[in-house]
Amino acid sequence: MSAIEATYPRVAQPQRMTLRLIGSAFVAFGVFLSGFVIDEPAPYELWMAGLVGLWFILGLKISRGVAPLLALLLTFNIGGMLSLTQMKDLATGPMYIAVSTFLALTAVFYAAIIEDSHKRLPLIFNAWTFAAVVTSALGVLGYFHAFPGSEVFTLYDRAKGAFQDPNVFGPFLVPPSLYLIHGILVGDLKKAPLKAAALLVLALGIFLSFSRAAWGLFALGGVLLIFLMLLKERSGAFRLRVLILSLAAIIMLVASLLVALQIPKVAGLFSARAQLVQQYDGEHLGRFERHRIGFTMMMERPLGIGPLVFGTMFPEDEHNIWLKSLTTYGWLGFVSYVGMLLWTLTIGFRNLLLDRPWQRFLMIAWISVFGHAAIGNVIDIDHWRHVYLLLGTVWGCAALEARHQRSPKGAA
Repeated sequence: MSAIEATYPRVAQPQRMTLRLIGSAFVAFGVFLSGFVIDEPAPYELWMAGLVGLWFILGLKISRGVAPLLALLLTFNIGGMLSLTQMKDLATGPMYIAVSTFLALTAVFYAAIIEDSHKRLPLIFNAWTFAAVVTSALGVLGYFHAFPGSEVFTLYDRAKGAFQDPNVFGPFLVPPSLYLIHGILVGDLKKAPLKAAALLVLALGIFLSFSRAAWGLFALGGVLLIFLMLLKERSGAFRLRVLILSLAAIIMLVASLLVALQIPKVAGLFSARAQLVQQYDGEHLGRFERHRIGFTMMMERPLGIGPLVFGTMFPEDEHNIWLKSLTTYGWLGFVSYVGMLLWTLTIGFRNLLLDRPWQRFLMIAWISVFGHAAIGNVIDIDHWRHVYLLLGTVWGCAALEARHQRSPKGAA
């Protein structure tokens, strides 16, 4: 029984279905808003704050399967609250931790509503894909100055869409790209051209973001997705289809890349960004030296130093989620974050290849969480909204599997 059904047991079936549809539509709209974060607080925060509160008021429950995620994320943010005591000037510190706590609650919310009904997963991923295509198109059009004022969708000659930073914009587009790739490989071939066109828009947005993390995430995600699909489906016909369509997609993307590189502006920036180690990485007090100094410093500061303080001590912020966990959330936050991430990857991996209605969504979310953990070595991801959606998806699917196993009929 769903949360809405439990709250309104005497409501007639048509009205009950209407309530469920409205609730799911509100969730989809919230996911769509996650693609538009030019200013903070963004519309996403305002919408989701009301939505999360409303759903829990109406009786949405936290099951045993989702409770560990809630406990670990709250502990993570308790560490952040303790780090505030180390700040001489609180400034924006309390607001930073407040946002972190809110985002943690959204992960739990997504997990709970997915456990409530796995049928919300297509709605969530379709809304995410629609938002990604729109914001990617804005970034591409902005990069080429397609209309007056379009430069608002770029930063430092890099596409950023309706985001503040190209380094968030690029990775945001990757999970919807994997969703489209999966749909092309296993879905109706009649719909493949439309999905391919959408994928091309997303791939171009990822490329023009000139985010090396996004490039790596896209490549790693695509390879892992195809590998897992081949591992799951072992029929010769399916493997041949995957091979042919994958080669076609690669040819299309390479051709598009070659066309884009004919533009001098694109070629120049690509040549600069394609270098594995940038000047600001290896120079004095560059990214790598800051990491070394920061980890050494945090060994003597169990409570951390407070949000955004590291950037006032060094030329830039941490740009490393492990160091960020120590500086902003202390030892308690670091242990909680690492534990949460390992637990997430473990429960997702355990159910990754099971034949379930939610299997494709779990596969995409798990690959994306794994990829984001990898790029976390060079970038801070603790305030990336879509990361919490991915965490909620993995935990929601794990809770669905646990319920499936408990069911006498073996049905979720």
